[in-house]
Amino acid sequence: MRVVLAAALAVALSSALPAAQTSGSAVPEKFTAFAVDINSTRGRAATSVVDITINRWSPEADRDRLLKVLQDKGQDGLLSDLQKLPVVGYMNTPGSLRYDIHFARERPEPEGGHTIFLMTDRRIPAWEAINRPRRFDYPFTLIQLKVDKDGNGVGKASVATKITQTKDGTIELEDFNNVPVMLNEVKKVK
Repeated sequence: MRVVLAAALAVALSSALPAAQTSGSAVPEKFTAFAVDINSTRGRAATSVVDITINRWSPEADRDRLLKVLQDKGQDGLLSDLQKLPVVGYMNTPGSLRYDIHFARERPEPEGGHTIFLMTDRRIPAWEAINRPRRFDYPFTLIQLKVDKDGNGVGKASVATKITQTKDGTIELEDFNNVPVMLNEVKKVK
């Protein structure tokens, strides 16, 4: 299923954005959100608090390189290059280890808030790496946060995503799950 995050990825990787539009907020920026995953295998929605820290924004050079690699080498090349980028932030849930984020971009919104796009490789459990089920072909985690000028907002997370590009250059995302994880009550931590 194609997800709404495709537009965010296109914006985050688009070379048409002027440099000034992607580095307006001071870093580090820290957010907390209430995640709701209705794709849970336990028969009911899984919920958790998620903490996200962005220590620096990814430069245009990283964005341009990732877009070129996606065009030339596809998803596997994109994954390899993304994993080589320096860590720009991290996320974690209570009782879990932090998970590094390798790409972070933002776009100011006219009303004073901004949209934040985060991309990283997906944590692959040992069982999955050995057995390589269908989910193994969905190696990316993508997060989009929309926050207002006060730092409050909502977001979406696609935890297991496949990224492809069509012949006409359109970036497409396929989420392994039917619905992305909803990030409610996003709040900037001061």
